[in-house]
Amino acid sequence: MPQPTLLVISQVYQPDTPAVGQYMHEAAAELVKRGVAVRVLTSARAYNDPSIKYPARETMDGVEVIRLPLSSLGKRTLIHRLVAQSMFLLQAVIRGIFTPRLAGVLVSTSPPMASVAALLIRMFRRVPIKFWVMDLNPDQLIEMGKLTETSLPARAFNTLNRAILRRSDAVIALDRFMADRLNKKLDVSEKLTVLPPWPHEAHLTSIPHAENPFRKTHGLEGKFVVMYSGNHGQTTPVQTLLDAAVKMQDRKELVFMFIGGGMGKRDVERTMATHQPTNIIDLPYQPFDQIQYSLSAADVHVVTMGNNVVGVIHPCKVYGAMALARPILLVGPAECHVADLMRGAEIGIQVNQGDVEATVAAIDRFRSMDADERQGMGNQAADIVSRQFDRDAMVEEFCDVVLRGVLTAEARS
Repeated sequence: MPQPTLLVISQVYQPDTPAVGQYMHEAAAELVKRGVAVRVLTSARAYNDPSIKYPARETMDGVEVIRLPLSSLGKRTLIHRLVAQSMFLLQAVIRGIFTPRLAGVLVSTSPPMASVAALLIRMFRRVPIKFWVMDLNPDQLIEMGKLTETSLPARAFNTLNRAILRRSDAVIALDRFMADRLNKKLDVSEKLTVLPPWPHEAHLTSIPHAENPFRKTHGLEGKFVVMYSGNHGQTTPVQTLLDAAVKMQDRKELVFMFIGGGMGKRDVERTMATHQPTNIIDLPYQPFDQIQYSLSAADVHVVTMGNNVVGVIHPCKVYGAMALARPILLVGPAECHVADLMRGAEIGIQVNQGDVEATVAAIDRFRSMDADERQGMGNQAADIVSRQFDRDAMVEEFCDVVLRGVLTAEARS
């Protein structure tokens, strides 16, 4: 007998680089093991670089992946994004409505309007929706100053938010701050699960500096490396760290590495062009098979967060750094999920956005520690990941939430 089909709608999907795509793939692959046919509708082109094109259709770890054309036009302007999202959603609705034996829809907030497709598919097929909230809009646009809270687009977006929250059978938020924001839009506490994203890098091995080819390739022997690796976004600003790097050029053994992509890369490029610092290395996203080497090359990992986006975004990059036993420098508010982790154990230092002097002092403090003290902080971080963020247990819990009511739903032939 044919298996029931769970439809996943996500504009990004592995091997594309944004983290949400990798999370979606890992969840989808586990759902296949549970006896569900999983069909993913995603973009045919890379999110950050639309010149990269992926196969139109393939099977990955048992997951059927269908990549839709004209659904990624790059991130040059908001208009480009909106047009691409609209094309993606139109195609997703049509394909979703005609999916055989559809038993449920799993949708995230990538793209932000993906819930529209899920709601329209549900209207025709009467199947449950599982809503995985990765970030919040219009909250993000409001906090970045692109919308006002009372503007028509913001009010329309919040109407959509309340609709998807009301009609979803399950809502998954990434932290307690995000859960609070969701419940203020509509009380969904009875069907809300707070489940942080599992560490992607928990299975990776921490590579000793002396044996790490990444450090050799980039001339990092004998250097103390402060690393920011991941998306450089407006909600995760790196300017405070850049200003600290410029002020610390006299520390000859100190290197700042910025690895990844996003709009915030402009700040890195502008700082390098203006000051021509000798202690900054700027690199693109690294291939998945090289991540353990690039992340292990750091002595300290930096996590940044804008002051107004607590509960709007969730900086999942912190888990990889912790899993590889590296101490954390948090450049962000003292009340956020990462700060919660820091209060539970001595795993790093928190400084406020814009406080360059405190950032310099924190980095100097890390440098002044002996290797055992610094490693002790990293070991505590790794211990938290192993105890509280076990990947297999978290994926299993996630799948339990998604499949509740799906396998018993009547699939339409």
